[in-house]
Amino acid sequence: MSVVLVVHGGAWAIPDELAKASVDGVKTAAREGFSVLKRGGSALDAVEVAVRSMEDNTVFNAHGGTLNTDGEVELDAFIMDGQTLASGAVSSVKNIANPVSLARAVMEKTSHMMLTSRGANLFAESIGTAMIPTETLVTEYERKEWKKHKDYMTGVMEDFSTRAHDTVGAVALDSAGNVACATSTGGIRNKMVGRVGDSPIICGGYADNFSGAVSCTGHGESILKVTLARLILSKMEQKSVTEALQMSLQHMGDRVQGAGGAIVVSPSGHWAATFTTERMAWAAVEHDVLWYGLEPL
Repeated sequence: MSVVLVVHGGAWAIPDELAKASVDGVKTAAREGFSVLKRGGSALDAVEVAVRSMEDNTVFNAHGGTLNTDGEVELDAFIMDGQTLASGAVSSVKNIANPVSLARAVMEKTSHMMLTSRGANLFAESIGTAMIPTETLVTEYERKEWKKHKDYMTGVMEDFSTRAHDTVGAVALDSAGNVACATSTGGIRNKMVGRVGDSPIICGGYADNFSGAVSCTGHGESILKVTLARLILSKMEQKSVTEALQMSLQHMGDRVQGAGGAIVVSPSGHWAATFTTERMAWAAVEHDVLWYGLEPL
């Protein structure tokens, strides 16, 4: 079976000055994730590696985290195994360099699906997860932008036209026919303390060997309202992957005036990357061929 790895670096109005770095970041992540698949590794390992690559890249806010109303970083992440439907998530965690790996630990080392805030950090300490100073998760650019814009509603309305929203994600199909997805984010600038968007919730991403894998990005509250990931997969039962993505995003725009994007891979290896924002950095590798861009495919 042909193996496939697709990643996104967030759907928003990526400015020209960040365009190259964003595309370079998703290209690197796609190559690193695909190398796992090429060696016969699992889809689950591949999406974790790809998302970790973007978490470690300060061009994306999964690491160059956005700040909440108190000027703090709160990180969310999610991972799901399409073979077993097992998933793990963390929300509002601090001092963690790679939340996606902590989410996987929740899936594999606890009987729960999600841990949040202090509980997630306590769990991280109990399993020996390395803690890092919070300031290393904040770029100087983000600190300046946070000081300029301190109103959450203004942030929501402007986020997709002028300001960063770099949720990162990956989907994969491995040689055994298993799919997986993973997502990680620093959230939306000037969010309320404790706000949780779609990224760590099972409707912001989903993976099932019988239907495919999806990772979503965009305005989290809108994605939650329409349960976007499952909506996409349900439409794939009768439509192509591209049509399913386009129809689902259109529905979100029509029904709740939400903008965003998603990447998807089907059990047969068909994949797509589509969005309704101005841009979304994405990359995909199949048959050792790399596709990438800032425009819908």
